[in-house]
Amino acid sequence: MEINDLTPAELRVWQAFPRGEAVDFRSAQDESAADGADWGPQRSLRAAVLRALLLDGPVVGGEVAALKVAGARITGALDLRYATVESVARLSQCRFDDLPDLSGAQLKYLNLSGSDLPGLAGARIRVDGGLRLAKCRFRGPVRLGGAQIAGALYLEDAEITAPEGTEDPVLQLHQVTVGEDLCASRLRTRGEVRLNGATVSGSLRLEGAELRHPGEFVLSAEAMEVGANVLGRRLSAHGRIDLRGARVPGRLDLLHSRLSNPGGTAIRASSCVIGEVWLRRGPRMEGMLNLRRSQIEHLNLAPEMLPDQVRLLDLTYTSLTPHVPPEQRLPMLERDEDTFDPHGYEQLTAAYRRTGDDHAARLVQLAKQRRHRTTLPWYGRLWGHVQDATVGYGFRPMRALGWLLSLLAVGSVAFALHQPPALKADEAPHFNPVFYTLDLLLPVISFGQEPAFAPEGPQQALAYALVLLGWILATTVIAGVTRTVSRQ
Repeated sequence: MEINDLTPAELRVWQAFPRGEAVDFRSAQDESAADGADWGPQRSLRAAVLRALLLDGPVVGGEVAALKVAGARITGALDLRYATVESVARLSQCRFDDLPDLSGAQLKYLNLSGSDLPGLAGARIRVDGGLRLAKCRFRGPVRLGGAQIAGALYLEDAEITAPEGTEDPVLQLHQVTVGEDLCASRLRTRGEVRLNGATVSGSLRLEGAELRHPGEFVLSAEAMEVGANVLGRRLSAHGRIDLRGARVPGRLDLLHSRLSNPGGTAIRASSCVIGEVWLRRGPRMEGMLNLRRSQIEHLNLAPEMLPDQVRLLDLTYTSLTPHVPPEQRLPMLERDEDTFDPHGYEQLTAAYRRTGDDHAARLVQLAKQRRHRTTLPWYGRLWGHVQDATVGYGFRPMRALGWLLSLLAVGSVAFALHQPPALKADEAPHFNPVFYTLDLLLPVISFGQEPAFAPEGPQQALAYALVLLGWILATTVIAGVTRTVSRQ
């Protein structure tokens, strides 16, 4: 490109490029690039001129060439497809009239912070340093699928929307590789954010982000691998979050977050391996929570945030906080499609036992038996009710003693008021109503009272009832004790 063909604004940038000097067209520091459509020729730059500078611009010995422009209007399409750019490029607070295409390009460093763009095409782009898109306003999709960014990717305070009817994700970061953090705090999107298969060596930061795509996928991050944490405090997500198969060795931090997808899945984190999940101090989740088949070291989960539908089949966790009574934890095990999952009860029992709360652990096991009872045929349910009423499935052994003492009192009073006749008066021992009742109740022990006397009429019916209840009580006690001992 001939220098005589340049406008005064372009000539100013051309002359500053060899020495890496910054050119600022702004009249005030707080100018917004959203108003760039009204900027005239005095601050307009043709994309072809910028391309010529980046690919074959003038150099000066002993200086580092760089394109540093602020507050300019870029006319035409900046086409750097598959180009290799050795210079630093910073086009901050600029207005782009047309879509920049950086697909397959290899760049040293790119900074578009604060700019207003119709979108960005950058599939398979390679950046040796960082890629800064902070505070950008995108009026169309940002396509960075397969990008390789050696440094960090900055999207703080960025806003990404798309024209009505656009079906593609508004932010495409699938299969992206980021060497440091992916910083997207306070990001605002209207559409799907796709991170499937992404690898982030540092942390994924989404604090205060507002993601909206009601009824559809709002964040799709299947098989994503993060080297540290996923930080989403005060995240507001209206749509489905999918983290299936993700690997997060640190924290999945969703404190104070609002997750909403009524009638669908709010968050799916199934088949994941996560160090810690923090889900507390926010409003109740709207939509399903799916943690099936995941492995979580520490689950920090507030019961009041749980939705009506929870999927926990084969979920494994080591510790569970906050420590609350089992009555507040058990409902989450009963919301999994009305299916009985013994593994969930065992996990909750183990969590209570690790904190030394054996009483809570026994209550969970009792709830497990009661839930299992609902899956049995009628005769199994009947026998289950008997075990529950008598000894609480072995977890309430004192209840058996109460039944025994009550039956002993009833029999002793009844037989004391009217002594049954002896079978052989000359050989019969002295009648004792207490030990006679014990002879009837205890099927193994004999005090010599029961075979010596023969009750009649109503007393005979009472004797039969005591014998039957004694056998039932003994059987349930043995079954309960056996279950408890085998569990220990």
